[in-house]
Amino acid sequence: MNVPNNGRPDGRPSLTKALDDAIRAIDIPPRPQIIDRIRSEVLSDNPCFRRIGQLIKADVGLAAGLIRTANSPYFGLRTRVRSVPEALVLLGLELSARAVAAISLRRAFPDSAHYVRFWDSSARIAALSGWLAQSLSLPGLSAADAYTFGLFRDCGIVILLRRCADYRQTLARANSDAERSFTAVEQADHPTDHAVVGSLLATEWWLPDEICQAIRAHHEPSAIAQHQSGLPLAGSRLIAVSQTAEHLLQDLTGASLTQEWTKLGESSLCLLGLSEASLRERHAEAMSVLAAID
Repeated sequence: MNVPNNGRPDGRPSLTKALDDAIRAIDIPPRPQIIDRIRSEVLSDNPCFRRIGQLIKADVGLAAGLIRTANSPYFGLRTRVRSVPEALVLLGLELSARAVAAISLRRAFPDSAHYVRFWDSSARIAALSGWLAQSLSLPGLSAADAYTFGLFRDCGIVILLRRCADYRQTLARANSDAERSFTAVEQADHPTDHAVVGSLLATEWWLPDEICQAIRAHHEPSAIAQHQSGLPLAGSRLIAVSQTAEHLLQDLTGASLTQEWTKLGESSLCLLGLSEASLRERHAEAMSVLAAID
């Protein structure tokens, strides 16, 4: 999210600029150089797959992560990928760049037990989001976008956990509050919230605008009720799919417990053309998706 830098006539910074400065002080992880290098190649007149492949293969962990991403069932690739060049060709440069960003994001944080649980939960929500988007086949909603959104949707949480000593208590309150929006609980304790911080990171890490906007709005009921929001329909559906995926994860495993389905579930199902009964009918297939990433 780009916040305008407007000044006031008296020379003092505007509220918008003050908020922008406060957000940047939160300690957003810097964009890894490899993302810039891949993006530069992608935007060139004649992108070179070989050169991008060499960049990725120079990092064994990054190469393995890209291959694992390409072999995920929700992308529906008919051929099993065994090398970085194959992954680049089958996924395409744009999706490969997103996968590199997602792998780099996880690396940007200390490998504590709490962060590991968070990333594991995000990976499951992303997998279920991609699978659900693929199975619904709604216009403008791709499995790749849903998967990417699921991975990055809550990245602001780990940034705030690292930056704010008391954010863990705020997070617990936000997860259990069935009345106020998640972000309203955060804003009562802090000058910002994880949706704003996450959208800023997504913007600076070159994710598509639609995904950045959806991250910013994903706790707002009006963003799912698309006719009440400035978001495009595809962005609203990204939010609805990820919220439904999180609900599935909670039902099937008891993990990632929040009160968000109480606030956003009905409108999510409506936007996706689903019912609770039809969602329950998908439980067995959803369990298979989760088993594939364990």
